[in-house]
Amino acid sequence: MKDPEEKQYLLDNPRNVARLLRGFYAVCGLLFVLDFIIHRHTIHPWEQLPGFYAIFGFVAFVLLVLVAKLMRKLLMRREDYYNVDE
Repeated sequence: MKDPEEKQYLLDNPRNVARLLRGFYAVCGLLFVLDFIIHRHTIHPWEQLPGFYAIFGFVAFVLLVLVAKLMRKLLMRREDYYNVDE
């Protein structure tokens, strides 16, 4: 049961989250359509491909997550790192 005096935040309401996501998707779609209309001054030929930066960003994000998972295995310490008896 929710406390009536509990403060409500903007994203506590699922309807607001849905609105935010719809707006995000609309902006992404608009930017993708504008990619076909607006002329870009590019240096490399692959930059002229439609949606290049969206694909590049997605691939870079996935690679970043995978590399971070590998680094975690190398750098992670035990859970009781601070509780070690000397």
